[in-house]
Amino acid sequence: MRLAGPLRIVVLVVTVGLTWIVVSILLGGPGNGFPRIQQLFTSPENSVTAEPRARKYKCGLPQPCPEEHLAFRMVSGAANVIGPKICLEDKMLMSSVKDNVGRGLNIALVNGVSGELIEARAFDMWAGDVNELLKFIRPLHEGTLVFVASYDDPATKMNEETRKLFSDLGSKNVRDLAFRDSWVFVGAKGVQNKSPFEQHVKNSRHTNKYEGWPEALEMEGCIPRRTTAS
Repeated sequence: MRLAGPLRIVVLVVTVGLTWIVVSILLGGPGNGFPRIQQLFTSPENSVTAEPRARKYKCGLPQPCPEEHLAFRMVSGAANVIGPKICLEDKMLMSSVKDNVGRGLNIALVNGVSGELIEARAFDMWAGDVNELLKFIRPLHEGTLVFVASYDDPATKMNEETRKLFSDLGSKNVRDLAFRDSWVFVGAKGVQNKSPFEQHVKNSRHTNKYEGWPEALEMEGCIPRRTTAS
């Protein structure tokens, strides 16, 4: 019976010692915070280092444009619900947020040397006056860049002169543009060849993504700056 007191003391000392050892292991030692505890509650998936996000450049392009080139990205309208977007050198020229887009053809005129916006307007090609569009694109200066994005219907009001003017700007698809087609195009006044920056998808009930409309088009790239513009 006399050993009961000392035995209790020994048991208490051992218990405290074991507790201190366990706590030290879990805490990872002085000054290390709680890494061991965190490891116990961290799944293997979470412990793997996250993949770095891909860097985006001007207008969201996956890589930078060469020197003396203008970065652009444009999206046609989706059906008659989502408006088009035209971005140049990280500046949004036209979009629903800017409240400067509309049904028909959305056109931004840009100085081909400086990259500065000259003017941006939307032209209703279903119920509007095509003469307003003609007044806009007839007097273009040499070297002016022309960005075009369709929304809803780009072609009902088009006449032969309109198609010829866009063809002279470098379009190869404007001759075939029809009711509710999707179209994005970048051309320039004074080009000698057809533009490489153009996409066109026909309105067809067999292939339409939306009921009555084809899919929206996205196009991006790098446009060489013009050396002169008058």
